[in-house]
Amino acid sequence: MRTRIKLTRAGEAFRGRLTATQTDLMCEALGMLDGWASTDEALVVQLGADREEVGRLCDRLKGDHRTTREFTLTSRELHVIHAALTAIAPMFLTNRGFSEEAFYNRTGFFRENVDAMASNIVSAVSEATAP
Repeated sequence: MRTRIKLTRAGEAFRGRLTATQTDLMCEALGMLDGWASTDEALVVQLGADREEVGRLCDRLKGDHRTTREFTLTSRELHVIHAALTAIAPMFLTNRGFSEEAFYNRTGFFRENVDAMASNIVSAVSEATAP
């Protein structure tokens, strides 16, 4: 899976091309947390966004799931996506440690891809905002 992304400034937001797999990963993380959060407040603590905002963001990311598309995302939206990507792995901790198999079976992605995507979002914003 390609986890590297490039973002450029677009006013107060960021523009970049995301593959269908990348947006699938983002939607999977957002949807998983929306489904697992017991209350709206718990979701806000985890993501900094309520169910309505998470739903709108995921709707924007969804597509034909076959093509690379250009997106313009705000810092807030990128934060919500980053938070979701970093928040799903702890849900698969057991008394024996992290369950890679359960993580993959539930998400359809390997943890290293999820972690790399989260890291690359921050790197892309850093590169886009560097003087």
